Amino acid sequence: QVQLVESGGGLVQTGGSLRLSCAVFGNIGGIENMAWYRQAPGNQREMVATVSRLNSIKYVDSVKGRFAISRDNTKNEVYLQMNSLKPEDTADYYCNADVWTDRLRNYWGQGTQVTVSS
Repeated sequence: QVQLVESGGGLVQTGGSLRLSCAVFGNIGGIENMAWYRQAPGNQREMVATVSRLNSIKYVDSVKGRFAISRDNTKNEVYLQMNSLKPEDTADYYCNADVWTDRLRNYWGQGTQVTVSS
């Protein structure tokens, strides 16, 4: 069984920074795309940033220049460095990964809450 475990959320003031981490555990043959999503109350879940196995990166426009996604393939981890945080960044943040076990499957973490106070 594969598990994604996020950490690093919390409460921060406007303009502050947080670093989210996500570790992938289990019988892993390899990991393709890794991503961070977020969901604010009353909103749909949206993709924030993705990074492929070969480090091709994409961001949603609202976080470009403020957030940075990275991954460590030796540790099966993905990170999201969030700078210049705004109240509108407040949401539950979810890790997502395409993981090879017996076949390629998509997995979600349990989420970590980020609250940005004004």
